[in-house]
Amino acid sequence: MEKPDVSIVYSFRNEEDVLEELVRRTTAALDGTSVSYEIIFVNDDSTDNSLEVLKKLRNDQPCIKILNTSNRFGVNPCILAGMKYASGECVITLDSDLQDPPELMPELIKKWQEGGHVVYTTRVSREGEPWLKMWLTKRAYRMISRFSEVDLPVDSGMYKLLDRRVIDQLLAVDEYEPYLRGLITWVGFNQVSVPCERDERFAGETHFKLLGKGPVTEFMLGIISFSQWPLYWILLAGMAIASVCGVLTLATGLATYMMEGWNWQYPMFLAIMTIGGLQLAAMGVLGLYLGRVYNQSKGRPQTIIAEEIGFDVE
Repeated sequence: MEKPDVSIVYSFRNEEDVLEELVRRTTAALDGTSVSYEIIFVNDDSTDNSLEVLKKLRNDQPCIKILNTSNRFGVNPCILAGMKYASGECVITLDSDLQDPPELMPELIKKWQEGGHVVYTTRVSREGEPWLKMWLTKRAYRMISRFSEVDLPVDSGMYKLLDRRVIDQLLAVDEYEPYLRGLITWVGFNQVSVPCERDERFAGETHFKLLGKGPVTEFMLGIISFSQWPLYWILLAGMAIASVCGVLTLATGLATYMMEGWNWQYPMFLAIMTIGGLQLAAMGVLGLYLGRVYNQSKGRPQTIIAEEIGFDVE
């Protein structure tokens, strides 16, 4: 079977209400181009009827291919699993909730044909999102970008087109908990931007709630994967607090000597509590870095694929 020009990779979990419309809009967008394509769905151990919906859709759309994981592994590992199975000369990744419009794919493909190795989308608007979530998301992206060792683009999610050369380099990176947005920027090559207006979710509820496990974990990964600044902050804060406590101790001793009966326990108690809080924070930050080393040392695979559907079709 001839290899397709473009592979579309969707990582999803429990999206039975979205899949039919997602396939319809994806195929409509790509049928208007001159490229051949395949659509790879990586099913992250869904508990609804998503798999049955996809199997029915595949009867009319043989370009659909399905990977079922043996357990729940998360978005980034599932995207990388889809990349490993993709046979296209480029790969497009995007969310499966239809907030990222598939109709923008022809523009991404055009930029790739013009020489772009990474064509990423930059969000100019986000419909249907609470203002607080948008504000926190922007602040988080800017904080990661500011303190990262690489120049991460702000307001850029996982709606991207990646050339085969970029895919090969990403797959060669052996990280157990990858921060994929950062890795794609770190790989380099010619990276170009396309503006994108993000839509409201088509159906169902978001899996990334405000201050939920997913967004918080992604933020912490973004910080510690490409920056050592938290370690420097701890060092500087420790030196500053030690200096302040030294001055405070001398001042307390002098005040006690000059003003008999002056209650010196309060400033000392404050100093002890401050140092104790700093020590706990330092242990937490060090624990995050050591935790990544520990997880990496286990040598576990990022994902386990339990079933492949459509990949052996000739």
